[in-house]
Amino acid sequence: MNADLAAVMQLLIALAFVSIPIVRHRFGPAATTAAEAELSRQGVRPGVLAENGLRFDASGHETWAPVSVAVIMTAIAALNFAGSDWGQTLTWIFQSLVIVMNGLILYSNLTAVSSVRTAFERKGDPELARIDVPAFLNAAENAFPGWVRIQQNIRHPIVFGGSAVALVALILL
Repeated sequence: MNADLAAVMQLLIALAFVSIPIVRHRFGPAATTAAEAELSRQGVRPGVLAENGLRFDASGHETWAPVSVAVIMTAIAALNFAGSDWGQTLTWIFQSLVIVMNGLILYSNLTAVSSVRTAFERKGDPELARIDVPAFLNAAENAFPGWVRIQQNIRHPIVFGGSAVALVALILL
């Protein structure tokens, strides 16, 4: 029974992670367009986002990382539903990693303005250095529907809380 609870939490966590590229795939191009419009308003040359690898869509690691987590969580959930000892062992390893990874995601979200500002400064490009980063990021963020912010705020407790419940469930086996 407790392994089943851990498995259900792992499936919820998998859904939380797979939601990231789905949302970014659907609304990322609009966010990129809004960010480019804001940069144009600031007098920044077109194409500066692409030149510096800044994207708001589901390309690269924005897809493979969360989908990989979702696949791993689903596989471990299947092992836990099957009552496999491997499910318990892998839960301890991967739930711990998921907690750390989600902490890094949350930190990245909370420090986005300073991180982007620092990245622009490192480039040594005076045009990048004069970008109003909060306005630029707000323009991109506002292109996503309002429910996306709610979804983000729900996703973190699901991942942190679900991981804690999965680990506690295994302790109580």
